[in-house]
Amino acid sequence: MIALASGRMQKVEALLRWQHPSRGLLTPAEFLAAAEHSGAIVGIGDWIFRQAVLLAQRLQAEYGPDFQVCVNKSALQFRSEDCNVESWLEFLRQRQVDARSIVIEVTEKLLMDANSQTTGKLKRLREAGMQLALDDFGTGYCSVSFLRRFQIDYLKIDPAFIANLDDGIHGQELCRAIIAMAHTLGIQVIAEGIENPAQLEILKAAGSDFGQGHLLSEPVSEDKLEKISLVC
Repeated sequence: MIALASGRMQKVEALLRWQHPSRGLLTPAEFLAAAEHSGAIVGIGDWIFRQAVLLAQRLQAEYGPDFQVCVNKSALQFRSEDCNVESWLEFLRQRQVDARSIVIEVTEKLLMDANSQTTGKLKRLREAGMQLALDDFGTGYCSVSFLRRFQIDYLKIDPAFIANLDDGIHGQELCRAIIAMAHTLGIQVIAEGIENPAQLEILKAAGSDFGQGHLLSEPVSEDKLEKISLVC
């Protein structure tokens, strides 16, 4: 993710892929439902979190202590009794990594369907210093009260809204409105799915804090990530 004001990469999003022996490289859309249905999502989520911490530690050693790794979390994982966020925090302590190094990305559905157990887990992570990002904002019915209640740090504008920037003034006005609302609430904005220079310039002018998408960087493996420049 690029800070649009400076052009510097300050965050990365950990994206899970499965190298299937016969079907090749699979995206989460192709196996996530099965992982949630089977309950395997809890173990997968724990493993991803630990890998993200290790990646943050390596990148911070080279690029500075403010570099962050963003991790997507399933609503079903948070609702599971087997989801132990204290073990995540303990792993951070063992590795001597600041909790602020990790940004947990959640969906509107998770916030709207949150029970007391889920709310307690999110609150514990926030108390430890971890930040929260609301993914795909604008596709659901999440209200401003949810943003305040869960102390959201980042809104990620859904790629569908970014794609509509090319369709004229109405798409641009909607993105500007989202950015203005977020900033009024003290929330930073990440624009997802930036595909062309025109979209990038519109988002810069609208005040989006961060951007990601194929124009800025294709998805890359961990070993290639550590070799690319942090300035785009």
